[in-house]
Parts: sequence; structure tokens; C-alpha cells
Amino acid sequence: MSWPRRFLAVLVALAATLLAALVAAAPTAFAHEERPVTLPDGSGSVPEYRTDAPDLLVCKADRADFERRISAFPDGLRERNLNLFDRCQDEGYRHLQQAVDAVDKPGMNIAILPGLYEEEPSQPKPKGACTRLKAPDSALGYQILSFAQQKRCPHNQNLVAILSKKNLQIEGTGAARSDVVIDAKYQKLNAIRADDSDGIYFKNFTAQRTTFNSLYVLAGDGFVIDDVLTRWNDEYGFLTFASDHGLYKNCESYGNGDSGIYPGSASNINDGRGYDVPRYSIEITGCRSHHNMVGYSGTAGDSVWVHDNEFDHNMGGASMDSAFPGHPGLPQNHAKFERNLIHDNNENYYPNVADGTCAKPPVERGYEDGVVCPQISMPPGSGIITAGGNWNLYEKNWVYGHDRAAFYLNAVPAFIRGEEAWAKQTDTSHHNRYAANVLGKDKQGRSKPNGADVWWDGQGEANCWQPDTAASSPRTLPSCGSQRGDVSGGSDRLAGEPVKLAQLLVCADYNVQERRLPAGCDWYGAARGIERVELQISLAAAVVLALVGGVLWWRRLRHDRLATVASALGVVGLALDVAGSTTGLSSSYVPALALLFLGAWWTGLGLALRGTRPVFAWTTVALGALTLLDAFDKAVVMLPWIPLGPAWIRGLLGVVWVLWAVIAAAGRGDAGAGAGAGALAGAGQEEAEVGAEAEADAGTDADAGGGAGSGTDTGSEPEPPHAPAPGGSA
Repeated sequence: MSWPRRFLAVLVALAATLLAALVAAAPTAFAHEERPVTLPDGSGSVPEYRTDAPDLLVCKADRADFERRISAFPDGLRERNLNLFDRCQDEGYRHLQQAVDAVDKPGMNIAILPGLYEEEPSQPKPKGACTRLKAPDSALGYQILSFAQQKRCPHNQNLVAILSKKNLQIEGTGAARSDVVIDAKYQKLNAIRADDSDGIYFKNFTAQRTTFNSLYVLAGDGFVIDDVLTRWNDEYGFLTFASDHGLYKNCESYGNGDSGIYPGSASNINDGRGYDVPRYSIEITGCRSHHNMVGYSGTAGDSVWVHDNEFDHNMGGASMDSAFPGHPGLPQNHAKFERNLIHDNNENYYPNVADGTCAKPPVERGYEDGVVCPQISMPPGSGIITAGGNWNLYEKNWVYGHDRAAFYLNAVPAFIRGEEAWAKQTDTSHHNRYAANVLGKDKQGRSKPNGADVWWDGQGEANCWQPDTAASSPRTLPSCGSQRGDVSGGSDRLAGEPVKLAQLLVCADYNVQERRLPAGCDWYGAARGIERVELQISLAAAVVLALVGGVLWWRRLRHDRLATVASALGVVGLALDVAGSTTGLSSSYVPALALLFLGAWWTGLGLALRGTRPVFAWTTVALGALTLLDAFDKAVVMLPWIPLGPAWIRGLLGVVWVLWAVIAAAGRGDAGAGAGAGALAGAGQEEAEVGAEAEADAGTDADAGGGAGSGTDTGSEPEPPHAPAPGGSA
């Protein structure tokens, strides 16, 4: 096999390796799945807290245990509870579900006295007709029941089912929310489900230990979650879905495999509007969500106002997305985050998946001891993650102490959520504003820097960031003006940076049920150094370019000073490119500096080739110019008005250049011949060899140029020396 064939075989093998790192099956999205619902018509309102005497009471019968529980209460509260206990023994219920079933009109109040409520009548598995319901299965294995099926078999999935009850208030009477505990013992999907129950008010209790979520409000127009604690669930602490006029306040959630707070598919009341919104569908304030996979999340979390909360010590502080099908209101839009403390979200719970802990039954996993089983892919060490959202405002928050990034923004094409229309594929990651946040410092002004302040894939229109961001990827970002909508240096890109897209694709191929953690993604703690996909891509490209460029220089240009200097710059650029793909340097100026050196390499190489292979030469110069433009785009000013970043065009042209360079290098010729032609004139045997070779190549290298002894290789063989003319010089 000739060397060109062997060389091409090596390139094919390298390309196959690169493709293997990039190509993966589209990730299967496992998330909340519910029966088809429509968003409320918006005619409801946020319910007011009622101080009326309770209509219905729930308590246990053990007086000694009850008195022990209330012994440290303030006198007035202890006396009230004792009076309610006496009344409850006569006319009350021992289980919350019994009281809910007794509600026969709107506007009733249920009081739950301090105690542990395991709702024993609701715990057993379904019997009779309820075991044979005809309903589709979700990806997670539970049945997606219709509302009629929920009514007929309310405890197939719910410990407490509140169905079509209007303006119901349920309140614990303890001194703290931990005095009343509703415990599903990992036997039900939901501890409390309020479905089609407008105007519901929950206050002052704890719900815990489910195989999905503790407190679930579905299709409700008007709800309040006030001073409630949820914990230790496979998925969510609080889940509100397809609801409007909602208020979370003074709540807490921890130990959840997805998020502590999830206002998914909030009513899409501001779709089609800009930053001027008349109201928000859900307000979340005064809550703390910690030690979850993510503190807050919301697929189609539309028109949610999140202010004055604390999201800390999760894997991610908060996220909103357009990544899962079946959620009304996609793509996500119009969330507003302000004055929140979002800090130190650096937990990594993926080892619980890798070591098999999360494959055990929920009751054996150790949730109460701090185990969390993350349900979806999530970049640990991130403050606020927006995966395909529009018109979101992130203003006046404190975001600090994150190992990865304070703000993380990437687009999500519409086919991921099941929409195939071409016009929709680039409809996310537009008009997101990050302004006036305090980054890298806590409220006391102490320095607690983020690994980077911004990670952005580059896609979208009119996204902007405050001008005082520290390290970011890319280094240059569109800046927010003083008024909402004012953007300096904005862009409108249809696709993000190719390497970042490859990273997102690989990282998304996570499955907790199958214990599949993508080896090429550093999100999961399993990838180090060469295992990471972005480093694999950079290293593979560097090896290919070094081989091709090196052979081209050696065979054609090794005696050309410009080409030699340019090639040296290219080696430096390739080394910097590999270094810049590491996590620690990806948000620095190193990637742009690498492009600067590579651009100089291609430009110098093209200029050295222009006399002999002008088309290839000017193509090389064009590749160099695109590379320099890419460096400018990433480090100085993001170029406006172009649908794709320079990296895309540079990458496509680079593939063509590599193949062309192989052909150019494989042509006959020796760079030493042109440089040494003058010396050969006095060596008879060498003259004969050169002459014979030149004669043989005359037909194929007719375009050869450059005089003997010029000192510059032209890519073709020198003419054989002539015999001296009589009386003259050669």
C-alpha cells in the first residue's frame, strides 16, 4: 500500500473514532407524565387564608402521645390544641382522607392536629376492578390515569386524594410545620394530590416519602402552599401542573430526586408578549429548597415570578426548560427571578446511581440519611440553568459559589419536545436578560467566585448579560442596556457552537433506571481528562491537523521560511486548543488565543502556496481568515447578523481543506529539490537523477514554477540544469 493510501486510512480511522464520540441515540426523556390537560381559563384568583374555626378535625386517639407532642408549645397554642383534641375525639376523624371525603360544600376548613398520619386505609395495593384499569403506562412504569379513573380508584396512586373540592383549606395546628407529618412510606406516587380543586389552601404541615412527589396540585385555578415542608421523594417535593393563580410562600423542600419546587406548565398567560406582562400566573417567595437534584425546575414554567427565595446545596440551583414533550405551554417563557440567594449548588449525587444505591427499592436507599437519586441529566455546580426558554428575566439575584457556572443557557430544538415543523426548531433561547445580579459575592460582600459566571452555547436572539461578568464561555457576551430590550453586541444565531452541541448531546444520554452515565461527560463525575467528549474532539482534530499539516510542510514547504514560521504557530495553536478544551480553561482567553495562532498558521501556509497551487492557496488563506474571525467573535465582539457562528463555516471548510491538503501533499515532489538546485548544478550524478525525475513529471507538473536556487519550494520539481552556453553562463 502506498503512503498516501496508508495516510488516508489513518484519517478514516480517526474520523470514525471522532464520530463514535459524537453520535449517540437521541436521549429518552423521562419526566413528569400526566393525562392530557388544558390550562385554566384564568377566571380564578389566589385564595385568602381564613381564620375561621375549623369545620372538620383530624387527630389521633393517643392522648399521651399528643400531649407529649404539644408540651413545648406556647401556652395559648397548647391550650387551643387541647381543646381541639377533645372536640376531635367526639366528632373528628383519624385520617385526613376521611375528612376530605366528608367535605360537602365549597369553603370548608380542615384542621389537622399534631401527629404522624400514615393514612393506613389508603396504603394497601389496589383490589378488585382497580387492579385492572385500562390506561397507558408512563416511561417510569406507573399508569397515566384519566380523571374518571382517579375518582373511581383514588388510592391507586395517592395517599390522600382531593378531587373536585373547591375553596378547601387544610391546615396543621402545630407550632411548626414538622408537628404534623403525612407519611406515604414510599407506597404511593403522591402523598397529597389536589386535582381539579380550585382555590385550595395548604398550610403548616409536612408531607414526605413518596415514589413521585409529596404535594401535587393539578389543573387548579387558585392555590396557596403556605409554610409546608416536603422531603425524601423520588421526583418532586412540590409539583404544581397546568395551574394558574398560584402562590408558594415560606415553604421548604429537600431530599428530592428531581426538584424541590416544580411549577410545571404554569398557565401560559404571557405568550406572545415582550417584557411588559400584566401579571404572573404563579408566585414563589420566602421558600428554601436545598439538597435536591435541583432546587427549582419547571418544564414550561411559564409566567412564574420567583423572588426572595434561597436555592442552595443542590446539584443545580434552578432550571427551566422546553425539553420534555406533553407539557402544555411549550416553549417555556416569561419566568422572572429576582432577589434570590442562589449559591453553593455543587452537590453531586450521580455516584448514588453508579454504585447501585438508586437501583434498590426506595425504602432501602437511605433518603433520610442524605441519599438523592437524580432523575435527569443536570450539570452539577450550576446556579440557574435555562434549557430552551424565552423572555426570562434574571435580575438582582445573588449567585455565587458554583464550581461550574452561575448562569447556564442552551437552546433545545423543537423535535426534542415532539414538534417536527422546521419553523419551530430554533424557537428557544431568545430574549433572556441577565442584569444587575451580584455574582461571586454573598450578601455580606465576601468573595465566593463562580467557576464561570456564564456558559452559553451561542444560540438565540437578543440574549444579554450584565457587563461585569467574570470568566465566561464564550468570553464575549452581548451586554444588557439599562432598559429591558436594550442589547449591545447582540446576535441571532440559529445554532450553538458545534463542540458545545456535541457535549450536550453526549451528556443528555443519561438514564437512572438503566444506570447509564455517559462516559464522555464530566457532569457525572466519571469523566476525567481524555474521557471527556470536548477534549476528545479537540484532540482528534489536533492530531488530524498536525498530521496533514506536518506532511504538507515536509513535502512541499519545509524550506520556505514563511511556511515554517506559520507551521510553528500552528503547533502552538493546536496545543492551546487542546488545553483550552479542559474545564479549567474553557472560559478563559485560551480558546480564542488558540484560534489566533491557528488562523496565522493557515494564512501563512496559504501565502506560501499561492505561486504554485493558487486555488488551494487562497482556500487556505480563507480558512485562516475565518479562524481569525472566529477568534474575534469569541474574544472581542460577537458578530451580529449572521445565522451561524464562524466555527460552523470554519469546520466545514476545514474538512474540505484536510482532504485537499492530503492530495496536495501526496503529489510528486521534494521540498529539498528547489532549495538545493543550485548545489546540484555541480554534481553530475544528482543532475542526472533530478533531470530524469523532472522529465517523467513534466506532464503532471506543468504548472511548476520557481527558479533553481530560489530557496522557496513551489510545490513542483525544479527544471533540470542546462549545459552552459558557449561563452556564457548557465
